[in-house]
Amino acid sequence: MSPSTPGADLPDHPDWLWRDPEPKRSYDVVIVGGGGHGLATAHYLAKNHGITDVAVLEKGWLGGGNMARNTTIIRSNYLWDESAGIYEHALKLWEGLEEELDYPILFSQRGVLNLAHSLQDVRDSVRRVEANRLNGVDAEWLDAEQVKEVCPIVNTSPDVRYPVLGGTYQPRAGIAKHDYVAWGLARSADAAGIDIIQNCEVTGLDVVGGRVVGVQTTRGPIGAGKVALCSAGHTSVLAAMAGIELPLQSHPLQALVSELLEPVHPTVVMSNAVHVYVSQAHKGELVMGAGIDAYNSYTQRGAFHIIEEQMSAALELFPVFARAHVLRTWGGIVDVSPDASPIVGLSPVDNLYLNCGWGTGGFKATPGVGWVYAHTIAHDTPHPLNAPFSLDRFTTGALVDEHGAAAVAH
Repeated sequence: MSPSTPGADLPDHPDWLWRDPEPKRSYDVVIVGGGGHGLATAHYLAKNHGITDVAVLEKGWLGGGNMARNTTIIRSNYLWDESAGIYEHALKLWEGLEEELDYPILFSQRGVLNLAHSLQDVRDSVRRVEANRLNGVDAEWLDAEQVKEVCPIVNTSPDVRYPVLGGTYQPRAGIAKHDYVAWGLARSADAAGIDIIQNCEVTGLDVVGGRVVGVQTTRGPIGAGKVALCSAGHTSVLAAMAGIELPLQSHPLQALVSELLEPVHPTVVMSNAVHVYVSQAHKGELVMGAGIDAYNSYTQRGAFHIIEEQMSAALELFPVFARAHVLRTWGGIVDVSPDASPIVGLSPVDNLYLNCGWGTGGFKATPGVGWVYAHTIAHDTPHPLNAPFSLDRFTTGALVDEHGAAAVAH
């Protein structure tokens, strides 16, 4: 597959960035899911561990799931030590990823503002800033005047329903071009000899004596020494094929972009109380998202009432957007765990690995989770950064509750 009309920011390259191979009869590692996490895992299996007898299986087109349906925000200002560890590791990798892949990803460190609208918001936000600083994560508390300095178009008037009392600010946070990230990772994995196989849906997992030995697909059976699930909202469906019931709920998450506008929005602004987050993409469209739909579903389309609520929330914060037109809406499928933190590690089935439960935070973790998941697969033991996110925490009680810091609350 090749990107069409990639734009002036892309270098000269062949029409095809990766091969389109037929699947072999077996591989040392089969990764199920050709999105950002699956491709990053393949990239780091090769780069960090020298494992290249790998297939990445994608039921549709590469990067066409949540990788194509997110709002591209990257940050590491999570509350708990465990979360800050894995997200800050990811952010440090983001800062060097373009050079590492030798491919542009348009990573723009324009900062992220999380607004506070009540005294409880302020207390929670200041607590998070201090926790971030203890973990070496850049974080600042801004009052309402400083918020206005960082983002002049935010409405900081006191005479509104949710007045802005201040906000947390992470200057190193930002956005990246999601499809360029997928293409760069795929190109790197392919160059290492890894097979990227599209239009190849996994329909069954072959388990013998408590050990996974292969997968059934729409393109025939494929043997595997190890199988790594990396399919976001569909991971629970795949795990059920091996008799594993995961504590996940899959919900639609809707977003939209406006028509192209001149640069007016210099950063990323998020608000739990008003319930919207807004950035401006490189080409000029405003990118907006809000909370997940309340119902469980695997649909990838939106509902008008959700978009209407997003727009009304955005206009409370940004009256300047009143005449902007919606260009396109979409829905992704997010998998939410009971503590709003991911599940990354071993499964009850030998040689079957889990990477899921990222909720609305999957894109920002892409290189970081690829790094630690590759380590887990290569060594059959978790990396220290993903060890706290094991499946068994839901029986031991060692939860990592990030409901409050997981962007717009879910």
